[in-house]
Amino acid sequence: MTKKPTQTETESTQLLREHAEQQFAEELSELARTDERPRPPNWKLSPWAVATYVLGGTLDNGFVVTPKYIGNRRLVEIAIATLATDRALLLLGVPGTAKTWLAEHLSAAVTNDSTLLVQGTAGTSEESIRYGWNYARLLAEGPSRKALVPSPMMRAMEEGKIARVEELTRIPAEVQDTLITILSEKTLPIPELGEEVQAVKGFNVIATANNRDKGVNELSSALKRRFNTVVLPVPATAEEEVEIVERRVAQLGRALEFPVEAPALAEIRRVVTVFRELRNGVTEDGKTKLKTPTGTMSTAEAISVLNSGLALAAHFGNGRLQAHDIASSLVGAVVKDPVQDRVVWLEYLETVVKERQGWKDVYRACREIS
Repeated sequence: MTKKPTQTETESTQLLREHAEQQFAEELSELARTDERPRPPNWKLSPWAVATYVLGGTLDNGFVVTPKYIGNRRLVEIAIATLATDRALLLLGVPGTAKTWLAEHLSAAVTNDSTLLVQGTAGTSEESIRYGWNYARLLAEGPSRKALVPSPMMRAMEEGKIARVEELTRIPAEVQDTLITILSEKTLPIPELGEEVQAVKGFNVIATANNRDKGVNELSSALKRRFNTVVLPVPATAEEEVEIVERRVAQLGRALEFPVEAPALAEIRRVVTVFRELRNGVTEDGKTKLKTPTGTMSTAEAISVLNSGLALAAHFGNGRLQAHDIASSLVGAVVKDPVQDRVVWLEYLETVVKERQGWKDVYRACREIS
């Protein structure tokens, strides 16, 4: 007899993107059930179990935990250890190095809640970090806790959870400094009420930042001192990057329910090779130096190229990912500047792709688009 799905399961299948704690609820539950190591106050898992959740592994009972982040284990351990102290964590790196991805999964593993998020933009205000007001209630009743609208940061302080601040360096400098009192004193003053919110044990902050975007606001030295910075590098080897791309493309393909075959490893490897060579300015064999485009050529963009190709193959192709399916997205990923990057791309096509054995289909498809 087929089990009828519950309402929660039905709703979950309709979500375009589940939070980490929803998508990997079974793994988090199994880790919590078997984890007997010491846990910091208000943590759902021990630091060892958090690392196992993020990096993957097999538990003593044979349960397999899938890796969420593929990279240097020591960096992840340093990040987790930081969260167990009173120091905030800053994940720094070029775009596409999985800073947001890692921050979300760390929050999910530590507190089972990755939703306490402040998204940094040029328009982020102090209220987004501190608190706001329900103005209808404020006018009717005057300043009161009922009229106050808590920010994700305030909620994290009150509940002993982790708050995430995305793209910290895109927030105006005067708004960034709102964090100084929160991070140093672990309090959030509410002068309108003559009160303050004191952080409950377990509270911490994970911020992400990169220095490649236009409009970056440099962090003040006072704010930098209150973070422990972990720099996330680009994938060290081609094999590592291929594995990352393969996993994420498969996950996204399932979530989007593409009626298409999983991309062949050879196609993934070709996209990753193009990205790595243009990013590093040299071919894989080290024999040919290349000009680099203005974009970052990140792993995240490689994943996007393959996803776009899968959509084309599924809905306008034969269901199998081929060179002409990825060509337009590949060209779009490389050519950000229509003048400078176009020269770089055409030179790469003619000197590398055209001469590479087994890449004639990629050359023809990209040349047609270019």
